[in-house]
Amino acid sequence: MNLAISGTYSVGKTLTTMAVSHLTGLPRSAAKTMRELLPISVPGKTLEECTASEIIMLIMRRNQERAVNESHLPRGFVSDGSSLHEWCYGTVRVLVGINPNDSVNLENIEMTDDIRFFSQVMDQMGVPAKQHAKASYNSFVHLPIEFPLVEDGHRPVNERFRSLADEMLLKVLDELQIPVHIVGGTIPERLQKIMDIYDFTPQMSIDEAITRAQEDYAKIDTTSETDRAPVAAA
Repeated sequence: MNLAISGTYSVGKTLTTMAVSHLTGLPRSAAKTMRELLPISVPGKTLEECTASEIIMLIMRRNQERAVNESHLPRGFVSDGSSLHEWCYGTVRVLVGINPNDSVNLENIEMTDDIRFFSQVMDQMGVPAKQHAKASYNSFVHLPIEFPLVEDGHRPVNERFRSLADEMLLKVLDELQIPVHIVGGTIPERLQKIMDIYDFTPQMSIDEAITRAQEDYAKIDTTSETDRAPVAAA
C-alpha cells in the first residue's frame, strides 16, 4: 500500500503520518522541509523573500527528493504529503500572490507578465505531478481544515491560501480518480478511522503510536532558515 496523507498547512499531516507509520509498520516517506532546503538553495533568504523563479526551483527540489525517497520503498509507504502538494501550493500563488501573507490585499492581485509566466510554468509542472500521483499512490487520506493556522514566522500564507489549496487538492484527486477518504477529528479518532478504512493490522496500540510520533515530532529542527548554516546539497 502506497498511502499519501493529504491536506494543506496546519492540519496535522506530519504528526498523523508519523503515527500511521508506527501503527501500521509502513515506512514514512517525506521530502526535506523548506526550512532545510532554503539554506541549500537560496542561502540567506526566507521563503517570503523568494522570487517566483526560486519558488519553482524549490518545488522541483522537493518533488525530486520525494520521488527518489519513494523509489527506495518498493514494499509500500505512508507519505507526508504528495507530489501534488508543492504544485498545488505554487498554483494557488497565482491567485493570491507569490507571498500571500496577511498584509497583502488578496482581492487586488495584479496579473503581471511575471505572474502570467509563473502560471504557465505551474500548468506544465502539473503534468508530471499528476502523473506521478496517479502512478505512485494507491489511496489518499485527506485531513480537512479543523485547526487555526499556526503562525510560525516561516510560511507566508494565510487562511484564504489554505482554503483555496484545500479545495484544489480535493478537486485534482477527484479528476485523477484516485481513491480519497476525508478523515477528521482528534489524532486518536483519525488513526482509528484510517485503520478501519484500510483494514490495517495494528503493530501496536494507538496510544503507543501517538507517543512515538510525538517523540519523533519533537526532534524536528524548527530553526529558522536564516539561522541555519548553509550545507552541501544532497
